[in-house]
Amino acid sequence: MSGTFVGMPAFPAFPVAAHEAVNNQTLRGNLRHATHTIRAKRAKAVAEVSDWAALREAGKQIKDHTLRHLDRYLVQLEESVTAAGGIVHWAADADEANRIVTRLVKETGESEVVKVKSMATQEIALNEALEAEGIRAYETDLAELIVQLGKDRPSHILVPAIHRNRGEIRDIFVREMSEWGRPAPEGLTDTPAELAEAARVHLREKFLRAKVAVSGANFMVAETGTMVVLESEGNGRMCLTLPDTLITVAGIEKIIPTWRDLEVFLQTLPRSSTAERMNPYTSTWTGTTDGDGPRTFHLVLLDNGRTDTLADTIGRQALRCIRCSACLNVCPVYERAGGHAYGSAYPGPIGAILTPQLRGTATALDASLPYASTLCGACYDVCPVAIDIPEILVHLRERVVEGGETTRQGVRTTIKPAKGHAAERAAMRAGRWALDHPAAWRATQQLAARTRGLHPKRLPGSAAKAWTGSRDLPEVPAASFRDWWRQRERAATRETAAGHDPRKGQEQ
Repeated sequence: MSGTFVGMPAFPAFPVAAHEAVNNQTLRGNLRHATHTIRAKRAKAVAEVSDWAALREAGKQIKDHTLRHLDRYLVQLEESVTAAGGIVHWAADADEANRIVTRLVKETGESEVVKVKSMATQEIALNEALEAEGIRAYETDLAELIVQLGKDRPSHILVPAIHRNRGEIRDIFVREMSEWGRPAPEGLTDTPAELAEAARVHLREKFLRAKVAVSGANFMVAETGTMVVLESEGNGRMCLTLPDTLITVAGIEKIIPTWRDLEVFLQTLPRSSTAERMNPYTSTWTGTTDGDGPRTFHLVLLDNGRTDTLADTIGRQALRCIRCSACLNVCPVYERAGGHAYGSAYPGPIGAILTPQLRGTATALDASLPYASTLCGACYDVCPVAIDIPEILVHLRERVVEGGETTRQGVRTTIKPAKGHAAERAAMRAGRWALDHPAAWRATQQLAARTRGLHPKRLPGSAAKAWTGSRDLPEVPAASFRDWWRQRERAATRETAAGHDPRKGQEQ
């Protein structure tokens, strides 16, 4: 997979993109209001569940078990889907997945498709690939529709148009709807009810006309070959039942072993994503059924870096993700920078750990993503499958700075350290050497203590200067803990010899 979306310009490193976003007051206001609202509702919904910690651990265990035996469950899923009348395709990367879907659509003779919101198809830039072959894809999720009409990119996993306010959405509808189908009604205002009705009327004719639909999948049940999609608007139900042909593109990590495992995730996902006790529309389908739903079903199983990620014993935690977006809503970095700065279909904390593993760290953008965090740990606290995002961020930072062995396209490869980290590398190596040599470490501490009056308040260099411009460097104590303890013990020995132990007096 390339480091950019098809048809999109190259993305700058995260700090460059974030700088522009942070200075956009409208964007920051939209993000702050939306994320704080969702965050508060989620906390209330989770607090209602007395066994939330047990559900979280159960979800983690199910996902970890599946990943350890992914080869077996993938074969079982293929057998189950095939037995139910579906057709399974395997895609090693984005290009292969796009070729498969394009070919399947062309074989139907159609030149347009309707789509259910799908992170996997955003990841592989399917819409752009279809357009290049003369096939038009219509997004039917309201937020995705806003993004598509606005010639924009999603900035949130759950709410792709979170960066837009009602006035902006109204302007987009009035300006762009007529180019994609039914125009916006005359006199459209920015009230939510009118905007939703305009979108409903615009999409209705597409639902009734479409012969081919493309979806993702929240879960795939290996035991039965069942696909599961959770959504809140009903557009997914229309796409999944009305067209003659249904093509589902899903990452191989979306498998769960049994139907019973859904019990856990159907409790944790709605509460973590939309703060609802139960998802409004949960659609399940198993192959094809005569006289009900699509006559042809295709499942495209997407790797695109997932097997490489699975080979990393620390980084593979990211494959547990159920795309709830809870980590985005509590992240102080995402709240200020927005999703576009991440340059990926996966923004926020999960994107900062997933994208560099799926795409590698060869580009400036991907090498910068593990640093798009304060390491505050809020993302780990809210994750419904207990992904230790801070641990993976630190792990990926080490990979960026030090290089070393990793797996790319199934082959163990030694990557070079990223550019721009020479000083950091030298400092960490010097620190490691000093900590491995106690005498040298003590001498360093003593030197730092004796020269404490000469220490600067700000560090030199552009990056260090920016860091210390709003932070005070900690003062070096007059003596190290070891020296202080040694002096205390000596004083105690002298006092004991004189018949008084000062340590006892302090304890009293």
